[in-house]
Amino acid sequence: MIDVTDLRKGVTFELDGELYKVLEYHHIKVARGGATIRVKVRNLRSGATLEKTFNSGDRVQDIRLEKREVQYLYTDGDLYHFMDTKTYEQPALPASLLGDAINYLTDGMTLSLLTYEGEAIDVELPVTVELEVVDAEPGFAGDTAQGATKEVTVSTGLKVQTPLFVQVGDVIRIDTRDGSYLTRV
Repeated sequence: MIDVTDLRKGVTFELDGELYKVLEYHHIKVARGGATIRVKVRNLRSGATLEKTFNSGDRVQDIRLEKREVQYLYTDGDLYHFMDTKTYEQPALPASLLGDAINYLTDGMTLSLLTYEGEAIDVELPVTVELEVVDAEPGFAGDTAQGATKEVTVSTGLKVQTPLFVQVGDVIRIDTRDGSYLTRV
């Protein structure tokens, strides 16, 4: 059991027989009252996103997930297929369980598959990915006091704010934790 004040982004826990992953965490302290912990979580089995509120001192059951290295193969509609690099098994996960991770998947990408009691429930992306820009408006420098940005679309369909000098055909490095532009490769 862990205290709810130990919950942070990315932590998985079990509550009422369901598995949850924390997406956002807020600690709210009101004068003279007890602290309230509000978390936005994703149900790892159904893919549903919801908000939960706990009082300070509440406890939840922590769980241990097993990691297996897999390679992304392909998608056929709603299912995303992976291959275990050691056993060559090919688990498939629905898009609802992957969440925003589908915006970063490229053919042949190596990542971690998280399993709980033999059930594949989530993937863990590398911290950064390199994707090609497929659509970008021309950047015109105007009267800007700060660094100007523009929105570009990468090969997976993800839209990213980048500096004005990024052009179609450039490969850019993106942080998978928040979807932000890091550098041009």
